[in-house]
Amino acid sequence: MLLQVIRVSGWRSTGLGRVGKAVLAGSILIGAGLGAVGCGNKPSQTAAAAGPQAMPVQVQVAKAVPIADASEYLSVLKSRHSAIINPQVEGQIIKIYVKSGDRVQAGQPLLEIDPLKQQAMVSSQEASRTAQQANVNYARIQLERQKKLFEAGVVSKQEFDNAQTTYDAAVAQLKSLEDQVKSQTVELRYYQVSAPMSGIVGDIPVRMGDRVTTSTMLTTVDEPGALEAYIYVPVDRSRGLRLGLPVHLLDTTGKEIAQTQITFVSPQVDTETQTVLAKAAIPNQNDRLRIAQQVRAQIIWGTTQGPVVPILAVTRINGQFFAFLAESDGGKTVARQKAVKIGDTVGNDYAVLDGIKPGDHIIVSGTQFLQDGMPVAEQIQNAPANANAGGTPMTEAAATAAKPTSNKTTKQ
Repeated sequence: MLLQVIRVSGWRSTGLGRVGKAVLAGSILIGAGLGAVGCGNKPSQTAAAAGPQAMPVQVQVAKAVPIADASEYLSVLKSRHSAIINPQVEGQIIKIYVKSGDRVQAGQPLLEIDPLKQQAMVSSQEASRTAQQANVNYARIQLERQKKLFEAGVVSKQEFDNAQTTYDAAVAQLKSLEDQVKSQTVELRYYQVSAPMSGIVGDIPVRMGDRVTTSTMLTTVDEPGALEAYIYVPVDRSRGLRLGLPVHLLDTTGKEIAQTQITFVSPQVDTETQTVLAKAAIPNQNDRLRIAQQVRAQIIWGTTQGPVVPILAVTRINGQFFAFLAESDGGKTVARQKAVKIGDTVGNDYAVLDGIKPGDHIIVSGTQFLQDGMPVAEQIQNAPANANAGGTPMTEAAATAAKPTSNKTTKQ
């Protein structure tokens, strides 16, 4: 067009002055600008007449599934066959017969406390008992002599009674000394600490030469096998506690490691923590769990039927959760943003408490490109193979077409 204007005008550099050249150049630029504006308006008007393009999205139909009403608490595993070994006497350790990790039998010696002082006491008691035994023998002989003399009328009844009393006192004193010897002998056995049951020896924090008291922990002996989960439930939830409630034990990653049920509910409340103790027996096959291990215990109070929504389909805005639903509006399908109230996670889904009902079409793809009221083309998930079951991933072109566009009016 510019060439045509130049040819028609017959512009030559030698035939026009400066003013003419400027006027002619201005006319050419204005004409070119009007032509460009006219050409640019035609595609925009065509797109506006066609309307926004429907965005392809994957849709999942909400279904009612069993949803567990569960609460999670911290639990500690304990064994009913675990013993903490404390000495029953005081003294200095002179021998340690085992090491940590050894398997021992009931009655097998673990360590020994210096028994010399106790042995001396037992020897002293034995000597006293022997001396008293001699006194008893002498008192018996005197009693027999006084009895014969009394029967012969040589001594009085009082002398015979005195001999009888002396003998009885000597016998009583001997019995007391014998009991003391027996008691000290039994205590002497405590200086050799033995395993109360068969099991595996735990850590031994004491060393040779250490002085121990009756409150000193020497070691532990644990018998592998069944454990119990100690679950401390707050008082406000304790009303629902009952025997037989299902319990799922989870590790730190949320993976289930055991299933069991409540086997004991304490009738008392812990005054310090205001919790109620509940126990759950654990078979602990293959010894995967250990004593004093902390795990997460999930108590299942009951189950209800309700819809779920995929976690990836939920967005959070200012503390409120939203999800997009595909709904019919005037003969076409549009995306509607709905506020939802969610509960606990169920696998890869959220349990929906309010906002979604079974049968609703939940949009699970491309939610970051959607706006409320935007036309969408549904692709149902889990449909038969001939119905494009998995849906097609959204392409860059489709995402660009789904973005809102603003029509600008050009001033003529």
